[in-house]
Amino acid sequence: MKRIAALSTVLVLAAGCGAAADDTQAGSSGAGYPLTMKNCGADVTFDKAPERLVMLKSSAVPFLHDLGVMDRVTARAGQYPKEYYDAATQAEIDKVPLLTDKTDTSGHLQISKEVVISQQPDLVLGEVDNLSRDTLSAVDIPLLEEPTMCEGNTDAPTFDSIYAQMEAYGKVFGRQSEAATAVTALKDRMSKIKAEKSGRTAAVLYPTVGGGVTYAYGNASMAHPQLEAAGFTNVFADSKERVFEVTLEELLGRNPDVLILLYGDGDPKAVEQAVTGLPGAEKLKAVQNKNLMTQLFNFTEPPTPLSIDGLERIVERFPG
Repeated sequence: MKRIAALSTVLVLAAGCGAAADDTQAGSSGAGYPLTMKNCGADVTFDKAPERLVMLKSSAVPFLHDLGVMDRVTARAGQYPKEYYDAATQAEIDKVPLLTDKTDTSGHLQISKEVVISQQPDLVLGEVDNLSRDTLSAVDIPLLEEPTMCEGNTDAPTFDSIYAQMEAYGKVFGRQSEAATAVTALKDRMSKIKAEKSGRTAAVLYPTVGGGVTYAYGNASMAHPQLEAAGFTNVFADSKERVFEVTLEELLGRNPDVLILLYGDGDPKAVEQAVTGLPGAEKLKAVQNKNLMTQLFNFTEPPTPLSIDGLERIVERFPG
C-alpha cells in the first residue's frame, strides 16, 4: 500500500475544497502564466512555475512526486513517516534538508518565520500557527494550503477533491499532462475498491496522547467520505465542522461499532491507549469488540492520494 509513486498534487483550482471549488484563471502569457488561483480566500499569483519550495506539511509529497517536481523542494519541516512512501518517494524526501520536526501534542509544527524566510522560497506549502499567509506575503513569498485545511472551511470534500488538487498543481507547475495521467490512475484505483454498505457505524478520532482533548471529524473532513466509501455510517455525519472536541459521554451516546484513531507520529499503541484508558471507555462497543484501528493522519486527512491508501487499509481491516 505504500504508493505515492503514481499519483499527486494539492491545491484547488476549479474544484476547490472537495465538492466546492476555488476559481483559477490562467493568463495568456507563456505556458499558462501568469496564473492566479484562490486559496483559502486569498489570490495567489504565479508569474512562472515555482522552483524553490519549502514544505511545512507532508501532505503535498504525493502530488509533487507524481508531477515529477520533488527536486524543486529545497527544505522541509514537520513529520514525514516512512509508512506513507514507496522507496522512490522516500529517496526523494531523504535528499531534502529537514529544518525541524518539532510539533506540539496536537501535531502542529513549531517553526520560526526567520528559519523559513532564510530559505528564500518562491512557494511555501502548508500554513502553520506561527507562520501565516500574511506574514509571508509581506516578504513576497506565496503560500498554498490544502483547501480542506483552510480556516473556517465548511465545504464537504469528496474523492473528486483529490483529482481537482492534482489538476491544480499540474497547472501551477506546468505539468498538466502528468496530472492527467495521475488522475486516471487514481480513478482506476478507486474503481477497484469494493465495499458495500454494511450497516455498521464508525467514528474517526484524533486522541491526545498523554491525556487531554479528544477530537472527532465531521462531514467537512475527508474522514466522512472515506468512511462512507468503506461502507460505514459516520456517527458524526450531522456535524458540519471538519474537526471538533468530543467527550466520552458524546461518544457513548453515539456508540460507534468501529473507531479509526488518527495520529501524526509516535507509538500507535499509545494512541489506542489514549482512548481505551479513558474512564468508561470499556462501555464503547468498538472497545468491547476490539474494533479499533490506528491510522497515520495523512492516510485520511486532507484529500490526497494517500486518502485512497487509507481507504484501502480500512476496507482491508474491516471487510464488509
